[in-house]
Amino acid sequence: MAEASYPEDLRYHPEHDWARIDGETAKFGITWHAQDALGEVVFYDPPDVGSEISKDEPYTEVESVKAVSDVIAPLSGEVVEVNAAVAENPELVNDDPYGEGWLAKVKLSDPSEADGLMDAAAYKELLANE
Repeated sequence: MAEASYPEDLRYHPEHDWARIDGETAKFGITWHAQDALGEVVFYDPPDVGSEISKDEPYTEVESVKAVSDVIAPLSGEVVEVNAAVAENPELVNDDPYGEGWLAKVKLSDPSEADGLMDAAAYKELLANE
């Protein structure tokens, strides 16, 4: 399992999801905190490529040995790619939540929504207060 970390280049959603924004697209995943709380991830149900997702709404599910959990979209847009490697090897979410364990790549419909997400320092403060 990966060490606890919260990369500075990501934007964080209060539901423990992250976005790595690159121009008009972003990769989404769950944070180290989320995968740690879930425990061993055993199943990932990827969204359909081409589907529209909305900020603050569930766009997929991950299943762990403990529970099935909705994954909340940190931003809105169209799914342009899913991580097939995670569908085949869900433990990648535990091993590398910010790298090989990303879940979906999205073409952003409103990049300004990112202004409402937290930076790493604000997210760490949220965790400290939970």
